[in-house]
Amino acid sequence: MMAEAMTLPEDYGELKEFTTQLLAEIKAQAMLIEKLRHQVAGQKAWRYGSTSEQTKQLMLALEASEVAEAAMTAKMKLPPGEPKDKPKRRPIPDHIPRNNIQLLPPKDHCTCGGALRQIGEDVTEELEYVLGRFVVNKITRPRFACKRCEQFTQAVLPSRPIERGRPGPGLLAHVFVSKYADHLPLYRQSQIFERDGLDLDRSTLADWVGKTTTLLAPLADAISKHVMKGKAIFTDDTPVNMLAPGSGKTKTGRLWVYARDERPWGSDVQPAAWYQFSEDRRGAHPKDHLSKYKGWLHADGYAGYEELYRDHGIKEVACMAHIRRKFVDVHRSQGSSISEEAILRIRQLYAVEKEARGSPPDQRAAIRQAKAKPIFDDLQDWLGKQLTTISGKSPLAQAIRYALTRMRRLRPYLAHGTLEPDNNTAERAMLAIALGRKNYLFVGSPAGGRAAAVAYTLIETAKLNGVDPQTWLADTIARIPDYKITKVQELLPWN
Repeated sequence: MMAEAMTLPEDYGELKEFTTQLLAEIKAQAMLIEKLRHQVAGQKAWRYGSTSEQTKQLMLALEASEVAEAAMTAKMKLPPGEPKDKPKRRPIPDHIPRNNIQLLPPKDHCTCGGALRQIGEDVTEELEYVLGRFVVNKITRPRFACKRCEQFTQAVLPSRPIERGRPGPGLLAHVFVSKYADHLPLYRQSQIFERDGLDLDRSTLADWVGKTTTLLAPLADAISKHVMKGKAIFTDDTPVNMLAPGSGKTKTGRLWVYARDERPWGSDVQPAAWYQFSEDRRGAHPKDHLSKYKGWLHADGYAGYEELYRDHGIKEVACMAHIRRKFVDVHRSQGSSISEEAILRIRQLYAVEKEARGSPPDQRAAIRQAKAKPIFDDLQDWLGKQLTTISGKSPLAQAIRYALTRMRRLRPYLAHGTLEPDNNTAERAMLAIALGRKNYLFVGSPAGGRAAAVAYTLIETAKLNGVDPQTWLADTIARIPDYKITKVQELLPWN
């Protein structure tokens, strides 16, 4: 069709040139067709391939939904479902080392006084994870009968973290921490376990994780009470994707953090971070989370906090790091001398903070009043003057107006040694979520979001206190099934 549209030449020279052009066009068209074929093949592989990226996303979506389902089942104490495609429990391979544990009755005689004779035994195998290797705890409980009255007796099997489950506390802690602290999705963990000859399906691991978060939820509640006793706390929020049932799409939920860290002013109170999940970012959520809190709140300029400051006895402390960030962005894009000067002046404020760090509150306040307040006042006046010399619609003017608005709300830190000049404590607490979000993509549902909030509360609080999360959780998971709910605070990381 292309050749027919062109005017045919009349002599040999023109015919040769015409043929050369035609061949070049045909070659170009052939290359284009080949490129399109390659793109189509790539799209098909992405969409339908067994090892495609879409398959991985589907596995992540299933994982998130299964964790949420297991958490809700455990919370409501419902009997576990038995779907047709649920993987069957396979025997633990023989090459995994066995620890033989024998549990005997507390007495070697019957209640009637007669001697006992063994008539059999029950054997329970528990897969455990210890110091980078798998072991099997082979628990044997001999059955005895009284020689005199024939009454049976047998040692009681210890409480299990998961009823009718075979994972030990160490294995549960390992899977839990690998997912939420090391950001390993469960399907990847399943592949890793397969290299050790263990057939642990992703859905099995999801069931364990969901039930573990429900088991440990009272600890997260205890941490929340500890955080809310602080004179000053830090808050931030970050988006997380949540599957929208029936639509095949995702919507944006939020994870909120409320952190307490009094170490900068020499307090020996243990630091902690409490996370909560919501399906949106409405101001009603922090209002609900902080309904019993009275004190200072370090936060960004989110309008949803305004009602808390007006009506709920909470006092605001703004964030110098957010102010500085605006000027850094302007300086990177425009190289403004005014933004550079603002950054240098803010650096002087942080130099004072470095000097005051670790001192008692009254000393910190005195240092700030003597050294930081003059710098702060001068910066505020200087920014106001610069605003009159530049275009009011420029990014620099926007940064200055933001700074002047937030500095009025940051000023209380100068007079109170228990306050900080920024909200970095909360922002650091969000780093784990930002890393994990790149790996697991979804929280599945509100129940999955709440399960993730419990997990991050426990793991990040342990890390803040210099405690290895896996070691602490393994010990805690082993003890919490029989622990009184009124004494659960004794199991917190610092205890």
